[in-house]
Amino acid sequence: MALPLASVQLYTLAAEFSADMNGSLDKLAGIGLKNVEAFDFVRRPKEIRAALDASGLASPTGHAPPLSDELWTPDGSIPTPSNEVVFEAAAEIGMKTVIDPMVPTERWLTEDGVKDIAERLNAASEKAKEFGLAVGYHNHAQEFLADFDGQTAYQRFLSLIDPSVEIELDLYWALVGGQDVVALVQELGDRLVAIHVKDGIKPESNPFAPGAPKFSSSSLDQRHAGQGEVPTVEAMKAATNVKYAVIEYDNAPGDVFADVENSYRFLIDGGLAA
Repeated sequence: MALPLASVQLYTLAAEFSADMNGSLDKLAGIGLKNVEAFDFVRRPKEIRAALDASGLASPTGHAPPLSDELWTPDGSIPTPSNEVVFEAAAEIGMKTVIDPMVPTERWLTEDGVKDIAERLNAASEKAKEFGLAVGYHNHAQEFLADFDGQTAYQRFLSLIDPSVEIELDLYWALVGGQDVVALVQELGDRLVAIHVKDGIKPESNPFAPGAPKFSSSSLDQRHAGQGEVPTVEAMKAATNVKYAVIEYDNAPGDVFADVENSYRFLIDGGLAA
């Protein structure tokens, strides 16, 4: 397998990016990055495309929620437009894959809920093809709460989605969900196209579980890649078809650009990404 391309999820620097789009992208390019993963791009595709071009960066993947009426984040919800509007914006930016970043817990707790998620994603995949795009799914930890006949809700979901749907695995959230991260990467095999490189200390319990205390990104103990509990090196080496290694912090431990650079150097110097 060719080395995956290093990237960074722009949610990591959402405040900085919103305050100074061009300056933020210039800093990422200065670190050595050539790719980013856009977030909240649908309302401003022309602006983002111009800023990417000016900084010499590309956004081959991006996060938008084609499966929900609004995108929930630990720090607030964002309304979402129709799939057609999402895909038009993605195509304008030059993306290849639009990845749904979050489907709320309650929809993962029943078999009918999981079936509905898969059916919506399969329909979105067909629509995306009209725009020359693929769609994918990015996990958190709620996908691993329910169990159906020995299968996690996530495994059931995988059995129902079309092969054209791409998988982006967030290593940190899979660990928080109680998964053997390396074994899960091996189970996904060639379906796994992107990895979120995120590290930290696993919370005592799954914060997405029903009845769990409310949490925000600031409550998470996240570390530079390779400095937490996530077996990042082993997981990356177990992957067989990963095209993108996407750095992300939900809660950057220090200066966000220095934190991104630290994880970028971990990937590049360790021979894990290009």
